Amino acid sequence: MVLKTGSGALVPPFLVMDVIAAANAIAASPAASHRRVIRMEVGQPGEGAPAGVRHAVAAAMATTNPLGYTESLGRADLRARIAQHYSEWYGLALPAARIAVTAGASAGFPLAFLAAFEPGDRIALATPCYPPYLNIMTALGIQPLLLPATAETGFQPTTAMLAALDPPPDGLLIASPANPTGSMLSPDDLAALARYCHANGIRLISDEIYHGLTYGKPAVTAAAFSPSAIVINSFSKYFAMTGWRIGWMVLPEDLIRPVECLAQNFFICAPHISQIAALAAFDCHAELQSRRAGYASSRALLLETLPNAGFPHLSPADGAFYLYADISTTNQNSTDLCRSLLNDHHIAATPGYDFDTSRGGNFVRFSYCAAEADIREAVARLQIRANAPARSAHD
Repeated sequence: MVLKTGSGALVPPFLVMDVIAAANAIAASPAASHRRVIRMEVGQPGEGAPAGVRHAVAAAMATTNPLGYTESLGRADLRARIAQHYSEWYGLALPAARIAVTAGASAGFPLAFLAAFEPGDRIALATPCYPPYLNIMTALGIQPLLLPATAETGFQPTTAMLAALDPPPDGLLIASPANPTGSMLSPDDLAALARYCHANGIRLISDEIYHGLTYGKPAVTAAAFSPSAIVINSFSKYFAMTGWRIGWMVLPEDLIRPVECLAQNFFICAPHISQIAALAAFDCHAELQSRRAGYASSRALLLETLPNAGFPHLSPADGAFYLYADISTTNQNSTDLCRSLLNDHHIAATPGYDFDTSRGGNFVRFSYCAAEADIREAVARLQIRANAPARSAHD
């Protein structure tokens, strides 16, 4: 008897997770002590949750509080604190009722897609992009409309790209700063996209999980320009709390109750202990700004040294903690190059195929959120690799 499988069984893998597994295998091998693996494949801050978060969690665990279910949209005090965050960072007054606390930003995307779209709807987004966007849409019967972006457009979509689509899409997903390129929309360009979408009945979803990690360009929120936009954010990146699986959404009025009902049925609520941790994270900006300074230092080092280590063409790197390197002159595709970097030099990086199935063979993503000492060691290894004599066919 052959059993039926669902459409979810056809979702492609998230390749960076395969790179993580391969790097873990090398790290666990008997030869691991000979040379550490430098982890530049994943966007996970190396230092973990800030001290104030850990202290708040320890205090919560020492009480008799049962840490049971919360409301599905999150604890009232956390939702209020997130709303206050928008006033402090963006000068934007948001009612706490529009905030939904989620089990990481990763839970926010299916909630947004299910609340705002129907199977068969079309959502436009620029590539290269974060692969779960496409994979979740596809699993839900939503059609991604890929807008191939280049360095000339800052690896971001434009209103001209949207206007060229006939019929117009049902939605637009943007990310600024973006993964994998680190590129950002200027405030004027983001405002133009948000207003165009609102005026033309296109639901905008804005991924803002790297806000707080910018290096020159200001970060602005789509919620400031469109009352119909959905904003998704997370405590994973700037707040360095990846494993806590806690994030949030800013919802338009018409989607508050639909998202609440979906959340009730999907996961009841975000983990209570993680909500306590998230509340404490807002009091840790001094430590987090110090870490951001470390990312900025690593970014500057890589921008200076990678061109002389065989990677001359790099993405704008306006924000986040990634560099997207064009490797089209190396005569290797990104999978083979990343395999060589890992096996021969113990540097884990992510092949561009993860972010762009058509052009990703010409790109590799380097993450620089590991410890600064690790980034310096990676640079040294890459420079040795670049200066090594080429192997002959008989080697």
